[in-house]
Amino acid sequence: MTSSVPGRPAPSVPLIEQALAPFVRFSQVEASGGIVLIACTVAALLWANSPYAPAYFALWDSHVTVGFGDMVLSKTLLHWINDGLMAVFFFMVGLEIKREVLVGELNSPRQAALPVAAAIGGMAVPAAIYAALNTGQASLAGWGIPMATDIAFALGILSLLGNRVPASLKVFLAAVAIVDDIGAVLVIAVFYSGDLSLFALVVGGAMFVAMLTANVMGVRHSGVYLILGTVLWLAFLKSGVHATIAGVVAAMAIPARTRIDGETFAAKARRLLGCFERAGGNGEPLLANKAQMAALDAIEEACRKAGAPLPRIEHALHPVVAYGIMPVFALANAGVALSGEAARSLGEPVSLGIILGLVLGKQCGIFAACLGMFKLGLTAPQAGARLGHYYGVACLAGIGFTMSIFIAGLAFGDQGALDATAKLAVLVASTISGLLGYLVLRSQGGSDEAAEAACAAEAAGPEAACPGVSGPCRDAS
Repeated sequence: MTSSVPGRPAPSVPLIEQALAPFVRFSQVEASGGIVLIACTVAALLWANSPYAPAYFALWDSHVTVGFGDMVLSKTLLHWINDGLMAVFFFMVGLEIKREVLVGELNSPRQAALPVAAAIGGMAVPAAIYAALNTGQASLAGWGIPMATDIAFALGILSLLGNRVPASLKVFLAAVAIVDDIGAVLVIAVFYSGDLSLFALVVGGAMFVAMLTANVMGVRHSGVYLILGTVLWLAFLKSGVHATIAGVVAAMAIPARTRIDGETFAAKARRLLGCFERAGGNGEPLLANKAQMAALDAIEEACRKAGAPLPRIEHALHPVVAYGIMPVFALANAGVALSGEAARSLGEPVSLGIILGLVLGKQCGIFAACLGMFKLGLTAPQAGARLGHYYGVACLAGIGFTMSIFIAGLAFGDQGALDATAKLAVLVASTISGLLGYLVLRSQGGSDEAAEAACAAEAAGPEAACPGVSGPCRDAS
């Protein structure tokens, strides 16, 4: 790195930053989360089909006890992952839903019309296909499995296509997946919960009201919401409503308002930066310069007021979920014993319902909804997108993976054979959908919108650098 100030030596890069640089660059690649997820899925399948398979299944069945005295929770490691860690994942989903409703693609009826219609079609048709093939059988309980879309995998494949897809299509797919998540949350809450405990629900409701009250009163410290949210999760765990729903409920109470507007922040930041520069003329080290330290503290405080807890928490949780929680979930849940019997099970109604639901149902439901909206003049294709692009996205939405495996566990958790069959079918359907979506979108050729954006960015050069933005701006100094 070269110094931007003539005559002043370039700052040295700490050894730890040099050592971690490749990992940081990898984490900044949009598809990296999906790559880690695939690696853990493959590892689970290899482990579950190796001579060490008994150790794999015994590991997740081992009990972990937390607490002391009479106040203890004892669950298998698999349950801690699916009921505990996944609550954090659903909390992240809730934050994304709230953000999209407040300022994103679901902010207005006009913006939301297309992704909402597409998501509804993409949930209804797969569920109908599955139900038609499993009517009158015990496996009918799994009708919610093919309704889901794994947003991380789908967006990861889109990112691999680069300029072949317009940026507006990524926004559309993300919005569809968010609406899909809302549907999945409702399905889990209503159809995959157990006997209800009124007392536990009252305690959970009281915690949610306490979180909303803290929000209204202006409490912004994340620790307060962490404590209340943990009690909320414990209440839901005992209530009969699936514990992961607590994550979505808690997210709705996280503050999203800023304390100062952008114009006020910019004026204050300029003034404080001027103070910082004027106080540094005597050559003192920063730590010994009280005026400069005071200016830094004031700038940090202004940044906190200009931001909001919701995006800050969402940003902090993203790497935890993408590189910690989701890979662990895949490692614990994707291990299916592959055998001749497992292959034959792909012809059973439960497998056919999942595979046809995810591969064909998602395509038909989403693309038909988009086509209908366009033909009726209710909305128009987004900038740079063609019908072929929407068909490709409909194919990618058939990647159910995480959410589908999760719902399969809820539907067939006490029926080992059906659970294993359903998970194998989800893996097969997700693989087919991912490959098909990639090939369809690749065949569409480059996007005019993306090409123009790339040319504009190249023409602007590093002079257009803005910290924290991707592309040419990121490395400019």
